Amino acid sequence: METSELLKRVRQIEIKTRGLSRNIFAGEYHSAFKGRGMTFSEVREYQYGDDIRNIDWNVTARYNQPYVKLFEEERELTVMLLIDVSGSREFGTISKLKKNQITEIAAVLAFSAIQNNDKIGVIFFSDKIEKFIPPKKGKSHILQIIRELINFKPEHRNTDIGNALRYLTQVIKKRCTTFVISDFIDDGFENALTIANKKHDLVALKIFDKREQEIPSIGLIKIKDAETGEYSWIDTSNKKVRKNYAKWWSDKDNQLTETFKKSGVDVANIRTDQDYVRSLIALFKRRGH
Repeated sequence: METSELLKRVRQIEIKTRGLSRNIFAGEYHSAFKGRGMTFSEVREYQYGDDIRNIDWNVTARYNQPYVKLFEEERELTVMLLIDVSGSREFGTISKLKKNQITEIAAVLAFSAIQNNDKIGVIFFSDKIEKFIPPKKGKSHILQIIRELINFKPEHRNTDIGNALRYLTQVIKKRCTTFVISDFIDDGFENALTIANKKHDLVALKIFDKREQEIPSIGLIKIKDAETGEYSWIDTSNKKVRKNYAKWWSDKDNQLTETFKKSGVDVANIRTDQDYVRSLIALFKRRGH
């Protein structure tokens, strides 16, 4: 992409996503991801209405009257975006490629993070770690991330989610909130997901296209596997072909839902032709309760 074209696109995404994160997500993001860590601050005398679970029994015994511990929310979070840049992100049929949807969502999360004074970093992955941007604060850092999201060209086209999760647990030592943004067209990452979610707070954002769920009846079509580059012909007018494909997708989807459930990872399913704002707010609300 030409530099002027790239800057224009960065500006468009900045205006749209910054507005969203400021007007819509600010409170939701805060309640969904803050307050996970609490640090001890001081003690004071018990007052009517205090939670009795916070009574400090040692101080209470010393002064012969009840004292409670006060805690402070750990204000600063580190947020990591684990972004799938494999070949399949270049698919899309109605209004948006998966890649463009991923870019906007990542930008919204990045702006939400800096508005809450959090650090944000990114790991781009295919079946290799393509790029690591260490977590930092500040607007220039966010704009660098958005530029990379728009213009990044991966070296590989396949997917290895397990490898990306293992890399995350190695490079980020302190507990962080991690958004894994992918279509999750991959297998064998269940263990890595469970382990990473024990160390960090993981959230899955599954991006998919309507046409991946079902094939329309439009006769003989030539399709290309975005990750392997292989072509094959499919007769979409054959009802059995369409039915088998729909069943394969449904089974895969159920299996993925089960994987997230078992590993305790929250998930939002976001379709390329639908409004991601609703999905994200619903996810934030679920987590905020």
